[in-house]
Amino acid sequence: MKKINLRAGFALAALIGAALLGYGFYLQYVQGQAPCPLCLVQRGFFMGLIAVFALAAVHGPQRFAQRIYSVFALMLALGGTATAARQVWLQHLPPELVPQCGPDLYFMMGNFPLSKVLTNLLRGSGQCAEVNWTFLGGSIALWSLIWFAIFSVFALYAIVHQPKKS
Repeated sequence: MKKINLRAGFALAALIGAALLGYGFYLQYVQGQAPCPLCLVQRGFFMGLIAVFALAAVHGPQRFAQRIYSVFALMLALGGTATAARQVWLQHLPPELVPQCGPDLYFMMGNFPLSKVLTNLLRGSGQCAEVNWTFLGGSIALWSLIWFAIFSVFALYAIVHQPKKS
């Protein structure tokens, strides 16, 4: 079985992440779908993953540095997985249990302390439970969850993979 070239894998992961993020911006700016607080948090995790994967692809690290990049990628991917899972959970709540919609991010940033803004972002709101777009029956949050899980598996593989000495 041929081993995966990790440098190419990092580059491919960065490109996939950029494409996913780009499509999110397309939905926002062309289709007019405003992102909810949890969507904004997931975007942050995608941006972090893109940066780590792109740096690793450009650097082409060996052994120790590869593991450092991969650990950072795994932490970001797991954070994104948890955030997306929270949103999927909110989307499947009965209507009477969905939390009320709160203020938008710009209002919170201007009027609340950072700790309250972060708490409100991670908690989500009623807006996070809305499903305005689906593909193959899955919401944006579900597809994000799937991609974060895939990135987590790739990062785990890159942590345990032993690159050839050059």
